Amino acid sequence: MKHNEKVFALIDINNCYVSCERFFNPSLNNVPVIVLSNNDGCAVARSNESKQIGIKMGVPLFQIQDIVKQHRVEVLSSNYALYAEMSRRFHSILATYVAPHEQEIYSIDECFLDLTSFKNNYDLTEYCQKMRQQIQKWIGLPVSIGIGRSKTEAKIGNHMAKKGKRFNAVCNLLNMDPKHRDYFWSIIEVGEVWGVGRKQNKKLNEMGIKTVLDLSNSNPAVIGKLFTVCMQRTVMELKGISCMPIDDQPQPKKQIIASRSFGERITELEDLKEAMSKYVQDALSRMRSEKLLCGTIVAFVQSSPFDPSAPYYSKSKAYQFSEPTDYVLELVEIAYSLLQKIYKPGVKYKKCGIFFTDLIEESKYIPDLLSDHELRVKNKELMQTFESIQQKFGKTKIAVGPCYFSNRKWSMNRDMLSKNYFTKEGFIKVV
Repeated sequence: MKHNEKVFALIDINNCYVSCERFFNPSLNNVPVIVLSNNDGCAVARSNESKQIGIKMGVPLFQIQDIVKQHRVEVLSSNYALYAEMSRRFHSILATYVAPHEQEIYSIDECFLDLTSFKNNYDLTEYCQKMRQQIQKWIGLPVSIGIGRSKTEAKIGNHMAKKGKRFNAVCNLLNMDPKHRDYFWSIIEVGEVWGVGRKQNKKLNEMGIKTVLDLSNSNPAVIGKLFTVCMQRTVMELKGISCMPIDDQPQPKKQIIASRSFGERITELEDLKEAMSKYVQDALSRMRSEKLLCGTIVAFVQSSPFDPSAPYYSKSKAYQFSEPTDYVLELVEIAYSLLQKIYKPGVKYKKCGIFFTDLIEESKYIPDLLSDHELRVKNKELMQTFESIQQKFGKTKIAVGPCYFSNRKWSMNRDMLSKNYFTKEGFIKVV
């Protein structure tokens, strides 16, 4: 099949975190809402009402307290468990519209679909409107959809669907008159193009390429020489030549990171150990869900770089396992030993965390001939029991160390956290 015969759609949840909160709490509708980052630091999601009163993405909460009070902005802590479950349901609904190899889960709130096989038998605008309406009806999330001949074009279409009410949340660039498309592209800044970062945006502007239309009309070979092959590919995609197929089999992670800033400054080694133990177990859960083994673990600690009263301190240490592992006791033990080597008394720590790297798929690992087979089997059985208990009773019921106890010094500040409505305690009650 020729590249220019391809058809892609990008489905994106509008203001994802805010929309998830509004589904369960309708009182948040039609009022300005922001969702904060870890430790209630910065605005990472904003409702349209919050955008209209001038709240910028990433702005610290303390800088906008006057706006929050003046406009009675509803402020919420990030509820990651809630958003993850809503995301799973969002992607599951979309999976019913295409074959497995035609879906690419791009992020928590974005999904590419390959609609090439549908174009001759369906009105794609109506087909995508049906998706949008079903998502709204089943899980209450508003979405925008862009349709194009390439993934980059679908991205631009999605941007247009969000900004233009005339599209009714679905912008189909395939059916659009080229003159109308060129007009819209002439008023969209080139920085909105997928893959164009700040540095590339600045350089393109200096070259006189300021809009999407300018970039789409440029010479791909020249752009490739002046920038990168990726930028050359972007220009070709804007011309309707598909260069990026659907990736329905994401590559295994190269590393897994678990880290959070503390709710207050930490000085004691025992408190750091508790936090490190939690991060190891959080990362391990993600690693085992992808059936991976850890070859190297890296532990790190940091003080605040913005504290004028003390010098900045940052240190890390790595350990390479003789055999890759997913055994929780071994990983926690090594993390503790690394932490003791990088810990410095008297420092007010703001953050610590771990990296799992040199990851290998469990199915592809061949143990050494001298490996202790009985011990490996024993550890595997212990991990299966460990996880079965957590799945049945919750991960706070069994863990290595007291890291899941409540009210720890190092726990994040999430004073405005909504309920997790998918737990027994958070179920909505009808009276």
